[in-house]
Amino acid sequence: MDKYVNLIKLSVGTESIEGLEDWQRQRSRQIKDGKYYHVTRMWPKREAEVLNGGSIYWVIKGEVQARQRILGFDEMIGNDGIRRCGIVLDPEIIRVSPALRRPFQGWRYLDPADAPPDLRKGQEGDTALPSELNRALAEIGVI
Repeated sequence: MDKYVNLIKLSVGTESIEGLEDWQRQRSRQIKDGKYYHVTRMWPKREAEVLNGGSIYWVIKGEVQARQRILGFDEMIGNDGIRRCGIVLDPEIIRVSPALRRPFQGWRYLDPADAPPDLRKGQEGDTALPSELNRALAEIGVI
């Protein structure tokens, strides 16, 4: 595959992957024509690279925990008349090996080499260390 890049974003207010799924399928008003959009202010300058195989990686409670393939970008005009970027997402949420991530605003680019690997089906609850221990070890520089 040619070069691609991912996006990474905090899932603010989400407590779990199940919460992210519930939000997207049940409570979000960001569904149009059967597609889920994550609306953001900034349009990626590296749009072509993202669309060449990129995903959005979701940070939940300080850990990258899941990703969704990015299918496209659509212009969305808000009620305030401001142009925004609607990131069109594949409905499938793929769990990834948890990786610690400090808070940041907006979204960032994530190089594929720095992205955590997908978990195999059935491996979801099979992490090597509990999240709290993993976080504590990372804070003191052990991992």
